[in-house]
Amino acid sequence: MTYKVEYYSAKVLAEIEAWPVDILADYAHLIELLMEHGPNLRMPHSRAMGEGLVELRPKGKEGIGRAFYCYLVGKRVVIVHAFVKKAKQTPERDLTVARKRVAEVKNG
Repeated sequence: MTYKVEYYSAKVLAEIEAWPVDILADYAHLIELLMEHGPNLRMPHSRAMGEGLVELRPKGKEGIGRAFYCYLVGKRVVIVHAFVKKAKQTPERDLTVARKRVAEVKNG
């Protein structure tokens, strides 16, 4: 059963495409796993963050990326926010942006 991956906006996709090549390659691999396994994808690749928000956890020699997403009816996945981590902990600002966008996507 294949899930369809969509992006919240062209800006989110552009942010991901600007990631270092090694992180981007791992992201591409994880997206394939996400499309195949959907909600069954778990740690270390994916982690639930609560309130319908889930993070995809790509990494590479040049750093760690994070792509936040949610599931919608019809086997749809929407990537709502993405960034390359610069600190050990995910910045609260990024979590706030992601949660706000999940609410927008789920409520129409």
